[in-house]
Amino acid sequence: MAATQEGSLPGRRAQTEAGREGKGPVPPAGARGGEGGGSLNLSGLAYRAVSEMIRDRRLKGGETIVEQRLAETLGVSRTPLREALQRLEGEGLVVKAPNRSFVVRHVELAEYLQSLKVREILEPEAAALAAGRIPVPRLRALRAEAVELNAAPAHTDAHWTSDDAVHRVLAEHCGNKVMARLIESLRITTRLFEIAWLSDRVGPDSSEHIAILDALIDGDARAARRAVQAHIRSLSRFTLTMVG
Repeated sequence: MAATQEGSLPGRRAQTEAGREGKGPVPPAGARGGEGGGSLNLSGLAYRAVSEMIRDRRLKGGETIVEQRLAETLGVSRTPLREALQRLEGEGLVVKAPNRSFVVRHVELAEYLQSLKVREILEPEAAALAAGRIPVPRLRALRAEAVELNAAPAHTDAHWTSDDAVHRVLAEHCGNKVMARLIESLRITTRLFEIAWLSDRVGPDSSEHIAILDALIDGDARAARRAVQAHIRSLSRFTLTMVG
């Protein structure tokens, strides 16, 4: 999944740029109407577009989503957009207001730091449990992405996807489904708060991810535990420095 310096690892640059110009993603041929599950395709496009708008802070925490306007911006009807918003609600990225409108979830500093503290307990354990269970080719591919991001720290879109992949692989292979669900829920919370400073974390995160992946490639559970713990503590220190 490596990318050139002009691209992004997940290949979403074109969609992101279209969204910034207010055009939204362009549905593929045959996606409109009822051809080949068109509603589902449009819902998926809307989901990805709105996720990116939240990540890019074009939709900020606490902001009410005006469905009709957003649907027009994305070039879809309100039905697939509402399906996308319901999916995002299930993931904790948006919440339902008393008036039934969707609002981008707002995460306060206290909730963020408390969530990081719980992650500091769970994720090092997940890493230790996952050591020796993750296919080495997958780890090497993730490491290659982290190395590339470390050399080109402007790629915030690619960093977002790479960061998710590194942390998700720990949860997926820890052998504890309850732990995995808790980690994913906590990561949604911390990710919403981190958005404001995402570009400042690309370099440090990439270096710390490389240390985690090296430990996992070696099958060293202790080193993996230490590397993940150091990474999450680094996030806490960074945040406290930024908020002054």
